[in-house]
Amino acid sequence: MVARSQLLELGVSSRSIEHRIAKGRLHPLWRGVYVVGRPEVDQKGRWMAAVLTCGPTALLSHHSAAALWGLAPVACTRAIDIVVPFGTFRRRPGICVHRRMDLGPEHRREVAGLPVTDLVSTLVDLASCAPEWRVERAINEADRLDLIDLEAFRRTVAGLGPRPGMAHMRRTLGLDALTDTGLERKFLAIVRAANLPRPETQVVLNGYQVDFYWPHIGLVVETDGWRYHRTPGEQATDRRRDQAHMTSGQTTVRIGEDQIRYEPDQVQRTLAAVIARLERGSSG
Repeated sequence: MVARSQLLELGVSSRSIEHRIAKGRLHPLWRGVYVVGRPEVDQKGRWMAAVLTCGPTALLSHHSAAALWGLAPVACTRAIDIVVPFGTFRRRPGICVHRRMDLGPEHRREVAGLPVTDLVSTLVDLASCAPEWRVERAINEADRLDLIDLEAFRRTVAGLGPRPGMAHMRRTLGLDALTDTGLERKFLAIVRAANLPRPETQVVLNGYQVDFYWPHIGLVVETDGWRYHRTPGEQATDRRRDQAHMTSGQTTVRIGEDQIRYEPDQVQRTLAAVIARLERGSSG
């Protein structure tokens, strides 16, 4: 894959370029970009051609960048995503050009020789145009591949200014999570609305502090403020906590902040059903 500008810099004249095109040595793919030798080109070749045709500051981005990083499947039917500095105009068939005010050299990386946005930019850009489950899966995959440290990633995202995808990403990472007190108030409001017995709060049980506890039926409810991407250490502690309660005969239910915020009716039905079942068991 080669750009016309690259050939000119190497001393190949415009006439020589046209001669090579006529002889089938260069095959135009996009304006000013040619496939060398034979016309067939794979996905990475198309990505490189898209970057070249959009100029020297262009980078692979969004869905295409996520696929190159190995965080999402390659969607061959999609337009190729390219980001360029704001004010740069590039319109090409089969290419979706995004413009970014703060795009600079610090956002450039190379993967397999292809210019691509850095991982933080890639994931935030993906959050601007992909469903929530796909963004979560991409973050999990980046963590699995050791491409990011989740806590460092959260801190970096927390320091970013407004841009497309930021609201979605902050919500996914729990950066706008309720405080423990706010989460407790909302959960207890759901309990009251369902006319359920009021639980004890912040009780130490089996060596662990639990969020909500109904001692008469042995029910523990833990409210997870950060839904996704808890660190391995936190996950291991959660498992030990749940196993300790289970060993002592307690029932543990975990409820995410997102459910408390956006699905209170579902939380209410779940709590009512679990409490009713446990009360029947204790009375029997």
